Amino acid sequence: MTERLTVGDTAPDFTLTSDTGESVTLSDLRGRSVIVYFYPAAMTPGCSTQACDFTDSLSSLQAAGYEVLGISPDEPAMLAKFRESDGLTITLLSDPDRSTLAAYAAFGEKKLYGKLVEGVIRSTIVVDPEGKVAVAQYNVKATGHVAKLRRDLGLD
Repeated sequence: MTERLTVGDTAPDFTLTSDTGESVTLSDLRGRSVIVYFYPAAMTPGCSTQACDFTDSLSSLQAAGYEVLGISPDEPAMLAKFRESDGLTITLLSDPDRSTLAAYAAFGEKKLYGKLVEGVIRSTIVVDPEGKVAVAQYNVKATGHVAKLRRDLGLD
C-alpha cells in the first residue's frame, strides 16, 4: 500500500471520468484549492450522507475558493444514478481500476465490522492552489465529517 500523504506532499495528479462523461484532471484546477474525498460506494447510506453534506456546503465552500471532487470505484453510470437519486451538485469521479485511490493511500486494509478487509478507506485530502497537500485526513466518519472539515479549514 502507498504511504499516506502528509501536509506538504505533492498531490498525485489524475484524470478521471465524471458521472457526466467528461474528463477531470486535478492539475487543470491549479490556482484553486480542491477538496478531494474518497468514498467506498455510491448509493450506500454513509456515502449518501457524506455526499449530501458536501452538496449542502458546496456554495459556501466554492465562495471560500474550494472545489469538491468525490472519488469512488463506481462506474460513471452508477455515479449518475447517485447524483440523480440524492440531488447531488458536487463533481463525482470514477476510479474503477482504483489507481487514484491507491496513489492517495485511500485503498487498502481497513477494519469493517471488526474484520480486516481490503477496500476504500474513507479519506479527504485538501490540495492547495500550488498542488500541494494542505490537509490529509484518513479513516474519517461519514456523518459530521464535512462540518469538522469546515472547522479545520477555518470556515465556520
